[in-house]
Amino acid sequence: MERTLCLDFGNSRQKAALFETAELKEVRILADTRTDTVERLLHDWKPDRCILSSVIDHEAALPVLLDQRTRFHLLNHRTRLNFTTPVGKPESIGADRLALCSAAVHFYPNQNNLIIALGTCVTYNFINRDHAFLGGGISAGLSMRLKAMHHQTALLPLIEPKTDVPLVGYDTETNMLSGSVLGMAHEIDGFIESYRERYANFNAVLTGGDIPYLVSHLKSEIFADPDFLFKGLYAIAAHNLN
Repeated sequence: MERTLCLDFGNSRQKAALFETAELKEVRILADTRTDTVERLLHDWKPDRCILSSVIDHEAALPVLLDQRTRFHLLNHRTRLNFTTPVGKPESIGADRLALCSAAVHFYPNQNNLIIALGTCVTYNFINRDHAFLGGGISAGLSMRLKAMHHQTALLPLIEPKTDVPLVGYDTETNMLSGSVLGMAHEIDGFIESYRERYANFNAVLTGGDIPYLVSHLKSEIFADPDFLFKGLYAIAAHNLN
């Protein structure tokens, strides 16, 4: 039974997932991306192969370690993919977006797919039924919106996201939550509706760490899968490391 380690180094969170064959067995949030932290993970999970998706600066020694201990692939614009990228400067496409599109093609082939990832930023990733990634959009994520209101004003506090958000805020905190959480939900609903009006055979997927704050406020039909990026990384690893 082949073990695949998938590493996702995002701006807000760094996580690892273990697959046995094609089954997701475990997900861990990493305290940091230091080489010794990953080395302990290798000791615990003993993977046969590994794929790294990183949008941050990580230690230069880390890919060397992974290449020594596993069959290793670093996700980048030269990676063999199950879709095409007919966009300007394909080398500028984030590794996380490549993984999301790969998962969409793998699980929802021959459909027009919009994958919405809720992280530090919200990314809207559109891949059409011909399996071509056409781009999408990027906007500020939930924590970024809350932090911006605090840092760029004199009196607004720094608050944490919540799931229970009133439509009509009754104090400063709930006003900020209503504007940010519900405003973001309306943004997502609006994008989904605009894509649905333009494209037939349309499917939308929601993923990322902020799903719990948003999913109950959305009106659109949408698949919510917090592990969608990891599933895409596994599909890419299978395509590049067999």
